[in-house]
Amino acid sequence: MEPLWLCRDNFIRTSVRKVAGWADNAFRRVAWEDAQVLILLPPSEKKNTTTKPTPAINVYTGVLYQALDWASLTIAARKRGASAVVIISAKYGAVRPDQLIESYKEKIDNNAMRAPVGKVLDAIKTPLIVDCRSSTYKTVWHSPVEKTVEVRVSTVVDGVRTVVTHMSKKTRGEITRWLLQSRSMPKTPEDLYAIVSEKYPCALTPSDGQQPWVLEVIAV
Repeated sequence: MEPLWLCRDNFIRTSVRKVAGWADNAFRRVAWEDAQVLILLPPSEKKNTTTKPTPAINVYTGVLYQALDWASLTIAARKRGASAVVIISAKYGAVRPDQLIESYKEKIDNNAMRAPVGKVLDAIKTPLIVDCRSSTYKTVWHSPVEKTVEVRVSTVVDGVRTVVTHMSKKTRGEITRWLLQSRSMPKTPEDLYAIVSEKYPCALTPSDGQQPWVLEVIAV
């Protein structure tokens, strides 16, 4: 199927096709079954140095998390985020924003993390998964393709579309913030496209049954 396009200005149109601190009990305290959407985020290499357990959202300080700017969100938006956002941590597995962790330097071991992360994420029943993970963290859990939308970000440089890592991280953080602040949370890929397209030129390509949906976003 052809992607859905929203074009602004003269943007190019191109078609797209067991761990320390493990948190089973913490996840049970959140009403995951009521979540309309699951937003998967990577961690960041840049972290605050902690002297005691600290909410995960305050530990990660990289570009994505600076753009998300959790502290400035309304209480309602943070409540949404607490039930919708899951961060894939190299040390702690799947963590929610308010889960207490400490800073660390471990690199992700996808083989070791696959079972514990899958145990948590497989149990979350939601109609839509927004995948903002970086490639390093994608293989730790393969989400159901029919309801997963992979967010890809590119930038136009001298008339050519290219991927700029810094802009990709920043835009994924901004999109996460935009979703948490939206009038209503998306329940379908089309809902997601409608919300994101209010802020960014983007295209939605349906799943082919083998790969997830793709939302290609032009960073502005």
